Amino acid sequence: MVMKLCYGLDIGGTKMELAIFDQQMQLQQEWRLATPTRDYADFLQQICQQITKADQFSGQLGQLGIALPGIQDGTGRVISSNVPCLNGQQVAADLQQQLQRPVAIGNDCRCFVLSEAVLGAGRGFDRVLGVILGTGCGGGFYADGSMQQGAQQLVGEFGHQSLAARVIQQYQLPLYPCGCGLTGCAETYVSGRGLERLYQHFAGEPKSTYQWLEDYRAGEPAAVDTFVAYTDALGSVLAAQVLAYDPDVLVLGGGLSDIAEIVAAAQATQAHLFAGVRVPPIKVAEGGAASGKRGAALLGAKLND
Repeated sequence: MVMKLCYGLDIGGTKMELAIFDQQMQLQQEWRLATPTRDYADFLQQICQQITKADQFSGQLGQLGIALPGIQDGTGRVISSNVPCLNGQQVAADLQQQLQRPVAIGNDCRCFVLSEAVLGAGRGFDRVLGVILGTGCGGGFYADGSMQQGAQQLVGEFGHQSLAARVIQQYQLPLYPCGCGLTGCAETYVSGRGLERLYQHFAGEPKSTYQWLEDYRAGEPAAVDTFVAYTDALGSVLAAQVLAYDPDVLVLGGGLSDIAEIVAAAQATQAHLFAGVRVPPIKVAEGGAASGKRGAALLGAKLND
């Protein structure tokens, strides 16, 4: 009997990555390519070509799961995606028709959390809160053996909660506009881009996250002030999630989780919790950049359960 292989496709705003896993979720092959962002027909064609390539490698029609930026509304249409051509489209239904097989689609942040909860830093815990600090900020919540979705699949969209007014007032921070259409969202302060905004606020000039980090480690005053404000902002955001979800463990992912100072800053969460509430263990994702693909493959593997 031929064992089914699982494909995990992680789609981002600039690139997509396809990985082939066996049933034990061991990586067999992977590759990446640019994401078509403007033309929906080109997007579908590119995915179909890559799945055909995977089928040829595997010698079978593999099970497919896709990690997609954005969420699906009640009709199956994608909304709030940073891949413009996907908004308003029924991606899952269209791909199923063209590929002639079931397709499991999940939010990219939630796929990351699924991977870490089942096979990564969150395994062994019942209630896992995943937080991605990258270009944006978001995550997901795994509890009682499954991802929690909510009526509108909004669980984990905490990047679009407002930053605590106390933090904004203390550091005299501007109310930054967010891509979601709101103003003052947490994402605009604690993501990678948010950190760059904070540096510009204190220094009066723009610098990348890694230029800021170099200055911070050198003791440059504006970089130090930036980190103090960022630490307070991040602590307030994480504390709100601890109070909302009451997780057993908090798993950090995204590019900022590769910076030791940022991981240490997460401990500032305690200062934003009332007496008697403890911060759960904070861990860094084990799967790194591969977690999204692996989480998507886990979704695909469940299609025949």
